[in-house]
Amino acid sequence: MLEKTFDPKAIEENRYKRWKKSGVFKCRPESNARAFTIMMPPPNVTGSLHIGHALNHTLQDILIRYQRMKGRDALWQPGTDHAGIATQMVVERKLAEEGAPSRRELGRKKFLEKVWEWKGKSGGTIVDQLHSLGTTPDWDRERFTMDEGLSRAVIKAFVQLYNEGLIYKDNRLVNWDPKLETAISDLEVEQREQKGHMWHLKYPVEGEEEQFITVATTRPETMLGDSAVAVHPDDERYKDIIGKSVILPITERLIPIIADEYSDPEKGTGAVKITPAHDFNDFEVGKRHNLPMINIFDRHACIAPLESIPSEYHGLDRYDARKKVLKEFEELDLLVEVEDIKNALPYGDRSGVVIEPFLTEQWFCDTPTLAQPAAQAVRDGRTRFIPQQYENMYFSWMDNQLPWCISRQLWWGHQIPAWYDEDGKVYVAETEEEAREQAGTDVKLTRDEDVLDTWFSSALWPFSTLGWPDDGEEAKRMLEKYYPGDVLVTGFDIITFWVSRMMMFAMHFMDEVPFKDVYVHALVRDAKGQKMSKSRGNVMDPLELSEKYGTDALRFTLAAMAAQGRDIRLADERLQGYRNFATKLWNASRYCEMNGCKAAAGFEPAKVEYTPNQWIITALIESKSEIETALDAYRFNEAANAIYQFTWGTFCDWYLEFTKPVLQGGGDAAEEVKQTTGWVLEQILILLNPFMPFITEELHEELIGSDQQIISMNWPEYDEGLGSPAAREKMDWLIRMISEIRSVRADMNVPAGAKIQLLVKDACADTKAGLEAFGDIMKQMARLETIELVNDVPKGAIQTLVDQTTLILPIADIIDLDAERTRLKKRINKLEDDIKKLSQKLDNKKFIENAPEELVTEQKELVAEKQSAHEKLTAALKQLEAA
Repeated sequence: MLEKTFDPKAIEENRYKRWKKSGVFKCRPESNARAFTIMMPPPNVTGSLHIGHALNHTLQDILIRYQRMKGRDALWQPGTDHAGIATQMVVERKLAEEGAPSRRELGRKKFLEKVWEWKGKSGGTIVDQLHSLGTTPDWDRERFTMDEGLSRAVIKAFVQLYNEGLIYKDNRLVNWDPKLETAISDLEVEQREQKGHMWHLKYPVEGEEEQFITVATTRPETMLGDSAVAVHPDDERYKDIIGKSVILPITERLIPIIADEYSDPEKGTGAVKITPAHDFNDFEVGKRHNLPMINIFDRHACIAPLESIPSEYHGLDRYDARKKVLKEFEELDLLVEVEDIKNALPYGDRSGVVIEPFLTEQWFCDTPTLAQPAAQAVRDGRTRFIPQQYENMYFSWMDNQLPWCISRQLWWGHQIPAWYDEDGKVYVAETEEEAREQAGTDVKLTRDEDVLDTWFSSALWPFSTLGWPDDGEEAKRMLEKYYPGDVLVTGFDIITFWVSRMMMFAMHFMDEVPFKDVYVHALVRDAKGQKMSKSRGNVMDPLELSEKYGTDALRFTLAAMAAQGRDIRLADERLQGYRNFATKLWNASRYCEMNGCKAAAGFEPAKVEYTPNQWIITALIESKSEIETALDAYRFNEAANAIYQFTWGTFCDWYLEFTKPVLQGGGDAAEEVKQTTGWVLEQILILLNPFMPFITEELHEELIGSDQQIISMNWPEYDEGLGSPAAREKMDWLIRMISEIRSVRADMNVPAGAKIQLLVKDACADTKAGLEAFGDIMKQMARLETIELVNDVPKGAIQTLVDQTTLILPIADIIDLDAERTRLKKRINKLEDDIKKLSQKLDNKKFIENAPEELVTEQKELVAEKQSAHEKLTAALKQLEAA
């Protein structure tokens, strides 16, 4: 017997162990079944499960369970990412907390031993948390981006790209993080707007007494590295001095005044200081004019000990140097103006410090070349983005590629396979032995200390996890069967970081896209639509939510709210609502169990004769079709809504109520109802399983008594022609009749326990037949005392229309008509006020232009809802006034 209430925590852990032990998570490369592949976006090994992970993995799990039940050989490839910067920071912080030697004091080898030790103890946290979410990847195939096989793939890819001229070393500007002492990518830089200053500085023109040229800068310390002052070639103000020089204050260096269209005559003085080693635009100007590239900073963003810079600046922090520069300019009477401004400063997303454009030698990947076939693959439809709008983000990134700086000055990561001889000549090879063959056996070689950007190994994920570049039988079989993947489920924020790079590397190394579809889910926000953050205090922990509401309720909530292109506003009320859904299913199952509702082994749904039984089978088939259509189109919310409406509405609220009198009456009809009810409930449990796996498995085992778990069952398939449109039509009519009577009762505030008369006017033959067949059901479910056919409408009665039939409810003796008129008027007035306020908001152009699209849509839907209620209550009031 089922317990009175469902306790998720009592069964979830044990149920998951049973699934895992059964081996059903595993792919079956030896089978002839068609493959279905999802590559799990590998979470950082440092990570803990957040609500975004919960959404992402719930949607993937729904798809993989659904396709597995449909008979596909499903591979959901799991794994974790080594997360270079994040992991190194975690371990360094841990060493500091323990008072242990620092990274530098330990040295590379011992520090990496500490990282691997930490990974062994703490690196599996997020994987364990994914278990608690009920996810079913092939854990036996779990990979790590620094495991032996994936490391081999990284080395192979690097060497091949280098030999093809697509990886090279260059002295270029990069985003330098002075805290982490490494280059980082543009995508790892956050622009933060804040209050700042623009300093206007005068540079004396050489040989021209009292003639100056004024430039403006937000970083005055960088003037120590200026190589020129640029003006527009058509700017009449400066035509006479182009080609001359200015004396750079403090350093007393002469730097040229050059003509370049980068300068904007309409902006400020029209003159721009050019610091090629510390500004990305200036770097390009410097290359065009062959200017010196003077790097004034060391790795810590302190002033470097250059001969061109006065010694009192050497070693100063950049901000202390700024103060000193400004003080000297003021003393020299060369500080013209200090302007208060708002400007955006670049911060490292990991370190939280301001990033410096820094001239340094780094390794680069020629992504402008690699991007072309990857962009074309999407234009040709070989890979689709769903929703399609995200193609625009993808194309914008791919069509405007800059070389990708792939080297990082870290120790944790894939060390670059490049060796240098004593003259600095580089040898790139898969092993040191191969590098020695290139250099000569007697040559002393030193390996490059840098590691690769984490995203380099992640870009190989779709095929390296399947065995590439191995040429053994196992790798060949896995790649042939499971590549390319069917769908990648991801957030829009890593389309640039990751999706684009997987596309590039896949097209280059595999000559095939890595996945056919990219489903981009939205953000999970709080109930007010705000982004979740610790500073706001609105973070919702999925593990806490699972503990409070049950994993099934959390999963179903996320799926039910995952509308394409619309962010999820997660509120406790929604979670409570779907926990109630689980409770409703549990209670309905207990009712079925207590009434002996269970299908016999040979039950044939095509042979049922009782109309409500024919109808529920027909409705089930339609709902199954809706679920399939929605899941095949990645419309998770529509699929969840279809099974929700059928289970709670059609099955629980209607069918079980329709058939209660039959069960109570006994006989052959009762036996058919029991069989049908049991069979339909089992179908519900199977169809709902991908969304709510724990409760459905528990109920199936208890009610059906089968040794087979739903997770290993086939998706239902019904005989063609099963179902009865005629029964559907009859029962839909009955539902419309009961619903309308209930609606009128509610609008008129008729007490719930009061039984009233129903008078029916203008009844056609079909209506009369329906009343004859289902009159008893109507009386029970609409709280009616009698049903009578009439030709006239008595005084004090309310009329309503269903199809062409007039329903008349005499209620004058049951309610206080005057009080009800007053109540309805108040409700109508309140609705009118609400509609007016909402309409004013929607008529406001600023609101429409600035508000999020989903908020505007929500407000429009609210207006429509209130207008509908207003029309309904106005009609009710009109009838009461005539009564």
